[in-house]
Amino acid sequence: MNTLTLAKRTQILGCLVEGNSLHATARMTGIARNTVSKLLVDVGTACAAYQDEVLLGMTCKRIQCDEIWAFCHAKEKNVPAEHMGEYGYGDVYTWTALCADTKLILSFLVGKRDANYAKIFIDDLASRLNSRVQLTTDGHKAYLEAVEGAFASEVDFAQLVKLFGEAQGAGDQRRYSPADCSGIITKVVSGKPDVKHISTSFVERQNLTMRMNMRRFTRLTNAFSKKVENLEAAVALHFMHYNFARAHKTLRCTPAQEAGVSKHIWSLEEIAALAQVEAPKKRGPYKKRIKND
Repeated sequence: MNTLTLAKRTQILGCLVEGNSLHATARMTGIARNTVSKLLVDVGTACAAYQDEVLLGMTCKRIQCDEIWAFCHAKEKNVPAEHMGEYGYGDVYTWTALCADTKLILSFLVGKRDANYAKIFIDDLASRLNSRVQLTTDGHKAYLEAVEGAFASEVDFAQLVKLFGEAQGAGDQRRYSPADCSGIITKVVSGKPDVKHISTSFVERQNLTMRMNMRRFTRLTNAFSKKVENLEAAVALHFMHYNFARAHKTLRCTPAQEAGVSKHIWSLEEIAALAQVEAPKKRGPYKKRIKND
């Protein structure tokens, strides 16, 4: 069995973290698409395990949480009847928790947008913190019970709800134009959060980063995830690269360095080396089959 060299794995991961699809990556690197997919899952799994291990005992002061929509297999309205309501078919959300000071993604979870996943997500977030924090979320009601169960009274928790008006224009211009934000409502849920820092701006900006750097999150795309496991791996790889290997412009270092989790900027080679991956031979040119008469 041939093994992909570290240089080739690095090249593939470099394509993926910059927003290329599996097919585009396969064309650029000359590696079969299935091999690219397998590398993504193997390295993504290793990235998830590494971050789960090292992002502990954090002393953050302000945390912002949000959920970003995507879909697997098909959009919710097009899910086959036999898979209706089954996890991994239709709407899938990625829950994210971002430290407003270091821009570090402390916790992330791919799943449904319901109370069960909210509890899992917030419980994981709470287990990573070593100090009292100010927490801001959107108005999703599932956060209320989840935060109370995980933090009790040891959190300064507020929710921010944005109010949107009608989209401007007509026809396609109206369809693809975002609605204008006409105002916000802030609600203090528990503790004494600083009103000046009740915000979800940083974590919402991270949503754009995700859509720009993961092809399967791009709107109106045909590069969506066919399997939820692939989506989970792509998210883990993205946050590994974002946290440890990509210098933040305002910080001039990576979020992991700013948070004291890492002492240097990781290279793609280091990320690739987290998992040892076996793969078939390099894809060769297409050869037409000729039948012998």
